[in-house]
Order: sequence, then structure tokens, then C-alpha cells
Amino acid sequence: MYNTAKYFNMKKSIIQLLSGALLLTLVACEKEENKVYYKGGTAPVLTANKTGVLPMAYADGDKEAVGLTWTNPNYDFNTGLSSHSVTYTLEVDTTGANFTNPKKKELPILSDLGKSITQFELNDYMLNQLGLRAEVPHNIEMRVKSTIAGSVATALYSGTLKFTATPFVTPPKVPVPTAGTLWMTGDAAKSGWSNPLPAPYDLNQKFTKIDNTTYQLTVALPGGGGYKLIQEQGNWGTQYHMLAGGTWEGGDFEKKDADPQFPGPPAAGTYKITVNFQSGKFTVVKQ
Repeated sequence: MYNTAKYFNMKKSIIQLLSGALLLTLVACEKEENKVYYKGGTAPVLTANKTGVLPMAYADGDKEAVGLTWTNPNYDFNTGLSSHSVTYTLEVDTTGANFTNPKKKELPILSDLGKSITQFELNDYMLNQLGLRAEVPHNIEMRVKSTIAGSVATALYSGTLKFTATPFVTPPKVPVPTAGTLWMTGDAAKSGWSNPLPAPYDLNQKFTKIDNTTYQLTVALPGGGGYKLIQEQGNWGTQYHMLAGGTWEGGDFEKKDADPQFPGPPAAGTYKITVNFQSGKFTVVKQ
């Protein structure tokens, strides 16, 4: 005998299954439609009010070296043009490095479509960021990177502008040794914390003066410990010490009878210590 009740129950179940599938499809479509997709943008166009050799002079330090402007990249999403704030980064590097130099200058600029760089600013970028020599012409290049919220996926780069500039001498950030002499002392060195330094440490822990603001020392160190820099034998009052935030490999320093000390390299070896009074920075490199 034909079971009518069973037939209608099966039909009801099939309708419910189809209805459920249709509902899931509609929900999925709705979620898909609500997604926001990044569609792209137009690389900013960078222009400058000067070309070729840029003006650079200590007496005109507050005056403009170059004025830069760039266009809005018009970031586009499936919902339309973005209303989010765009962050720009001005990059300054030496010509030929292709902005891969770890010392390149990166200046964040929020929303603005231009930047006026003073001669003091550019001089600082070249001397203290890029580590270029003063009173020597250098070829540099600039470009602008745009992003939304710093997202790498939205990064767009302008074309590159090339310039020549000669950085000028400025007063060093840290006072140079009065007599032009500099030594290291401490338990990071073989001398221990001797001051004055006895022989032979008074010679093999003495820095060589490279120029008026740069001193270098290549020395064998036992590993560990710490050290200070003294400019006068037997005098701690005119010493130099590392500023907080530095590491054994480098950082900032100042002239002051204070801590922290410079940390010694963790492993024994021969190291070159470079002290730059112009920038107020030191570096330590294993040889």
C-alpha cells in the first residue's frame, strides 16, 4: 500500500534542504559583495623646484636646499577611491645604491603632498645619516614612497630625482678631544680599568686621529666587559661614555663622567673601533 505520509515527509525534507542551500548561497553572496578589495593606484609623480647642483652653505643653513612636491596616488578600492590618510616616505640615498643602502634617510610625511628641505636638514642627512664626507661633492637621489597604514601591499614609488650637493662642516655634536688624543680603558680591554694606562697599553690602546672629528683604533679584545674613552691620562672627568640604547656594535655617545660604559664585544677577537665626534656616533667592527 502506498504510504502517503512518508511521501509528504520526504518532500518536506527535500524542500527544507533546498531552502537551506539557497539561504547559504545568498549569505555567501552577500558576504562576498561586502568585502573591500584593493584595486591599485597611480605611482606618485615627484617634482622639484631645483635641478642639478643644490645650494649648500652653513651661513644659509635655514634657507631651502630644494622643494619637493608629489601627486596623490589615488588609491582605488572596489568601493571607490580611498578616503584613508596616505603616509608618504621621502627617501634620500647616494646615487647608484638604488635605495638599498641601510643608512639611507627615510623621512615619514603624513598626508602632505610636499616637503621643503632646508640646507641644514640636507646637510644632516648627508653627514650624519649617510655618513658622507664634508666639503666633497656627492651625487644623491630622492624618491617618494606612498602607503596606506604602512601596508607593503599598497606601496607605490615615484620616479627618482638626482642631485649633486656638497655638505658643509658644522660644529661637531660631541666636543672633540682637546689635545687630539684618545684612549680606551676598561675590563673589555687587556689593560683593565687602569687610568693612567701603563706600558704597553698607553700605546696599543691609543686611537689614531683620522681627521679633526674621527678617531680609530684596531685592537685585540678578550671578549665581554666594558670600557670608557679617555682623552687625558689619569683624568676621568673629561671621559666619553655611551648613551643608553647603544650596543657593543655601535650607538651614540657624549662627553660626561657617567654611565653606561661602552659594552665590549661578546667574543674574543680583533676589532676596529671608530669614533665620530661630528655625528656623535661610534661603531665597532670585527676584523
